Amino acid sequence: MKITILTLFPEMFTPLKESIIGRAEESGKLQINIVNIRDYAENKHFKCDDYPFGGGAGMVMMPQPIGSAIEAVDANHAAHRIFMSPRGGVFSQKKAEELSKLDEILLLCGHYEGVDQRVIDLYMDEEISVGDYVLTGGELPAMVVCDCISRLVDGVISADSLTDESFSDGLLEYPQYTRPAVYKGLAVPEVLLSGDHGKVNEWRRAQSLEITKRSRPDLLKKD
Repeated sequence: MKITILTLFPEMFTPLKESIIGRAEESGKLQINIVNIRDYAENKHFKCDDYPFGGGAGMVMMPQPIGSAIEAVDANHAAHRIFMSPRGGVFSQKKAEELSKLDEILLLCGHYEGVDQRVIDLYMDEEISVGDYVLTGGELPAMVVCDCISRLVDGVISADSLTDESFSDGLLEYPQYTRPAVYKGLAVPEVLLSGDHGKVNEWRRAQSLEITKRSRPDLLKKD
């Protein structure tokens, strides 16, 4: 999978070079391309924002640098283009699974008061939000989406590790334990030491259900 990220602050994406995502890119399972929008500005100061028409606080990202960047890196519209925006549809595990099946994705990071609407009208396929709150820019949301999608790409993480995760079957994940069997007086539940896989599975299912009822009862109300 190829993921292209358009941003005014490319240095913010250094963490994507680390851990699982970094290793997946090194092995060729992923290709993450960070594009500096300023490189495409057609003014001598590489300015990418200006005051909004109609007045108001803050600055708005100009259409020309963004449009030129998109046309340069995705001339044939091979990528599914996503604008990270608080007014977009809320990102979910289901959405991540859908996007992970695509060959190419382009993520546009807004900043300041957002981007000129004409960029969205001319170039974007959809808008996605990571939650009902507002951040200073789209860089952190883009990293969330990139990380979530990347780990679902074939070969990045073992299939077994993806099976019983939170949201994989509509429930939150059960508690996990490892050595030592007793830590500061707290023991691992005996059923996990029993070797009875049937009972272990029953316990995990019951725990997932209980945790979901307590923390996210809304998930149990979905059709």
